[in-house]
Amino acid sequence: MENLLIFLSNVNVIFYILGYLIGGIPFGFVMMKVLYKVDITKEGSGGIGATNVCRVAKSLDPQRAKRLGSICLLLDLFKGIVPVLASKMADLNFEAQWMVAILTIIGHCYSPYLNFKGGKGVSTTMGAVLLLIPIESLIGLTLWAIIGKGLKISSLASIAGVGLATLLVFFLPSWGIPASVNILHEVGTPTPMVLVFVFTLYKHWSNLLNLLSGREKKIL
Repeated sequence: MENLLIFLSNVNVIFYILGYLIGGIPFGFVMMKVLYKVDITKEGSGGIGATNVCRVAKSLDPQRAKRLGSICLLLDLFKGIVPVLASKMADLNFEAQWMVAILTIIGHCYSPYLNFKGGKGVSTTMGAVLLLIPIESLIGLTLWAIIGKGLKISSLASIAGVGLATLLVFFLPSWGIPASVNILHEVGTPTPMVLVFVFTLYKHWSNLLNLLSGREKKIL
């Protein structure tokens, strides 16, 4: 018990738990439950993110579907930012900040409030890494938005956006970007972002197979 209390008193651990709990807040689930009395984990793809909110809402309230999807996307993005911002304000080291980001993403995908059900985590992912690698993240977000708007295939936009941000961490840090947002300077390796991308691929594996076979559904 004493060892457990010592472990839990570690500042880093407190922020890891905080990241997971904040990341797990199921905004999409709450929105659909309050507005339409619908359990979104049992509808559509079963995800709690913006794409499934949009799809399910389309069948219930077509005029509000896009707006609800956008609100859910922004809330999930914001909840990714908050724990990392808090860890920066607490002056945690860069490695610990990345761990907070990763646990925030995992919290969204395996929410403790929904019996570890969740979404695929891309909005939360982009929010969580935004303050850690802002240049790469903003470029990735731009590609995500372009593909999402143009092709209306959420999974492709997600994989491409996170993939581009991951690819850029191998190149941009060596081009003189500030040390405070330079993953190679602060951590010495792009591995944390690579792990985030691998997790993104894992969560989108079925979508990836559908993309390759031409069976992937479009969003609104």
